Formats: sequence, structure tokens, C-alpha cells
Amino acid sequence: MNLINKLSSKNFLLFNLVLLGVIFGFSLAFLSFSCTTPQSGQVARAQENPAAIENAFTLAEGLQTAFGAAANKVLPSVVELKTVSIRKQQGPNFNGIPWEFFFGPRDGEGGGQEREYRSQGLGSGIIVKRDGDTYYVLTNYHVVENANEIQVAAYSGKEYPATLVGKDDRKDLAMVSFKSGEEFPPAELGNSDSVKVGDWAIAVGNPLGLVSSVTMGIVSAVGRTGGPGNNINDFIQTDASINMGNSGGALINIRGKVIGINTWIASSNTGGGSVGLGFAIPINNAKRSIDEFINSGQIRYGWLGVSLSEPDRDMAKALGVEGKSGALAAQVFLGSPADKGGIRPGDFITHVNGKEVRGVNPLTLMVGDLKPGDSAKFKVIRDGGIKDFDIRIEARSDAVAAENKKLWPGVFAFTLTDSVRESLKLEKGAQGLYVAQVIPETPAAVIGLQRGDLIVGINGEPVRDIASFYKILRERTEKELWFTFTRGEARLETLKFKKS
Repeated sequence: MNLINKLSSKNFLLFNLVLLGVIFGFSLAFLSFSCTTPQSGQVARAQENPAAIENAFTLAEGLQTAFGAAANKVLPSVVELKTVSIRKQQGPNFNGIPWEFFFGPRDGEGGGQEREYRSQGLGSGIIVKRDGDTYYVLTNYHVVENANEIQVAAYSGKEYPATLVGKDDRKDLAMVSFKSGEEFPPAELGNSDSVKVGDWAIAVGNPLGLVSSVTMGIVSAVGRTGGPGNNINDFIQTDASINMGNSGGALINIRGKVIGINTWIASSNTGGGSVGLGFAIPINNAKRSIDEFINSGQIRYGWLGVSLSEPDRDMAKALGVEGKSGALAAQVFLGSPADKGGIRPGDFITHVNGKEVRGVNPLTLMVGDLKPGDSAKFKVIRDGGIKDFDIRIEARSDAVAAENKKLWPGVFAFTLTDSVRESLKLEKGAQGLYVAQVIPETPAAVIGLQRGDLIVGINGEPVRDIASFYKILRERTEKELWFTFTRGEARLETLKFKKS
């Protein structure tokens, strides 16, 4: 067979195809290897680059130095508070049968005598002021609430007897003092209004009795409300580890300035351990309280004289405040600063002295921080328009704030919707405003309005919805008030309440 015939043979063609496949496979493998090898080599070279490694260490050490400096700055200012609460309780009476049968009468000894029980507590505090050899320590109300004895354990390890200066449960704040010839630097207070989500946060305190512990995290949120005890603070939330014993300790920023007072944790653990949900009172909430505790032993709150609520979506829409930030003045105390200044039930308060109101608790805190005697500017939404009122703030009194007789009008009502009718099992055609609550001793209660009534009129004027309810209440009740309502199938009128 000649060469041409061999080259054109079927066997030779198959051989060539196999050879081409092998060559192609080796080529792909070589290309893949050549593409990946330089990359791994680059990584190795990068890892072995002394300059890059040194630069990374320098950055890490710089941050480490900052944390260390911040901690060292505040540690001497944070103390441990050891408390003892004493309660007395009547002991068991061992006289009588069967005691006397076996042991004879005891002549009254040990029978029903009062016994003393001592319980210990731990917390933290922050030295915020010094006057000669007297140091003032800010802490939480719940740390010293029932304490009969208080000891301050300083950073140096020495312990000193402490005296309660003042306490306030509305803000969960308290102050104690101790005397020492030793030098302790008062903590530097920062500006909690400038704290932002994502900022570094460092917690310093004595969790579980482990003195001078420092934990680090970030600010998770600001403006949180709803803490234990119904206090009026808007808390800073942090994931810095906070545990029992941290209460009253410092939450500081990267520069070692106090931005908050560690107060409570939210935990799903039965033992109450940290799960990264810690809350601190913003230090700006406490700055005025520091001087008031020292000067008078108590905090004097400003008083506006309104009962606040946050309207639901339907009510907000009816009042024209849907999507707005603020708080509704649902009731107003007669003769209060709000009443004398022009605020009426149904006004939606949006700003105080130009600062936005973010809800009921923030407004309560804002008003409480106003000094009695000062004039404040309140911006409200009324009938869809904006109104400004200058109001002279008075001092809050628990007795006056609880005087229901002056709370006007004393009824919480809301417009009927199809869903409300269905949930209350009312007829589809039922009209009026449903009375959800009548506050005892208020005008509405005195004239006979009851929970479950449907208000259809005020002073003879028909009421269609919550907006008309408040409008008529403002404009037609200067001298007297009565309601037209339905109760069951009967249409009735209340007695008339005459303003004095």
C-alpha cells in the first residue's frame, strides 16, 4: 500500500483523532494550571510581604490602644455598690399544742417575735462629681431602692460607707455619696444626643461581682422605650455584654466619655444572662438630675397637664396625622399649664421648643426635663392645621397628676369601623363612637357615661367620627358638657357637667 493510501486509511484517521484529543486535553490542563498557579503565588507573596503584615498589625494595635485608653480613662471613676436590705418579719409562734405538750410553756420567748432578715445586693455606679473629700456617685434607682446599708468599693480596692443622696423611680436614677482622702477622678460626661447607630460602645461595671469588667460592642439602636418599671427614658441599645451587677455602670464611647448608664437587659435565659440586648439611660437624661440630687435630694419635673396616647392607624387617619411623629393629647387637666396655654383634647403635639416629638414616652421625658417656671413652645396639629402655643411649665406633683376630677373629659373613644363592629359584635349599621374607657371621678364618669356606650352627640351636636368629637369638645363645651349616646337599643342623654 502506497503512502497516500495509508494516510487515507480508516485506521490512520482514528489514530489521528485520538492523538488530537490527547493533545487538546494536555493543553487545557496546562492552561488551567498556568492560570491558577500565579494567583496562589500572589497570595503567598502577599502573605509573606513584611510591609503589608506590619501595616495590618499597626492598624489593629492602634484600635487596641484606643480601647485600652478609653477603658483606663473611666475605670477609676466606676465603683461597685454593695447594698444590704433589712426587712423585719413576724416569727412563728411555737407556744400552744403540740409544743407545750412536749416541751412545756416558753413564757412567750420566741413565740411570734419579730425577726430581722438581711439580703445583699450588688450594682455599679459612676463618680460624677467631687466636693472636697466628698464624692457623688450616680447609679440606678433599682440598685439602692430598698437599701438600708450601702458600701462603695472603689477601683483601688478600698471600701467606704455611703449615704443615699436622692433617688427617683421615674428615670430609674439615684445618687449616693462617700468621703475619702484618696483621689478619684470624676468621669467625663459625653453628649448622648450625638450617639449614632454603629458607634463603638464600651460597658464598664461589675457584672456578677466581677469588679472593673470591660466589654465592647456597638450602639445597636437609640430611642428605645418600654423598659422595666414604666420609666420614661429613651434608651441606648448595645450589644456590649451587660449582666446583673452592671446596673448603674458606665457605657462609654471610644474616647472614654460616658454616654449612658447601663440599666437593664432583655434575655431569654432563665438566669438573665446577656444575649447582646443591653440598654443604657442616655447620659443627657441624667445631667440635670445630678445637680438636683445634690442640691435638693430629688428631681423636680416639669408638668404640662395632659394625658397622652398614641393613636392607631384609623384614628390617625381620621385626625389627619397619619404618618406624623408625635403624641395625642387625649385628655387635658382643667387649670393645668396646657389648659391655660390653649392646648385642648385632640391636639397632636409634634414639637417642643423646635425638637421633634417621637412618641408618648419621649414627649413625657421632654416635658419632665423642662424647668418649672420656664416657658416652652409647643407645636400641634389641630383640624389639619398647625398651631403654636407658648406654655409656662409648672412643677409636677404626684397628687395633682393623679387628681382625676380635673381630667377633661375623662373618656377614651374611637370611631366605629366594619372591623371594630365585627370584633365588638355590634350590628353592621351601628353608629357613633365606641366608649373604650371612662376614667373614674372624671366629668365623663360623674355625668353617667359608661364603657360600651356609643356616643352620637355632644351638647346637642351630632358626632360622626373622632375628628368631629374633638372639634365639638373644643368649640361647644366652654361652660357645660353632656353626651347623647345609645346603650343597647335605648337612646339616652347624660347629666350635664357645668364647669366652675
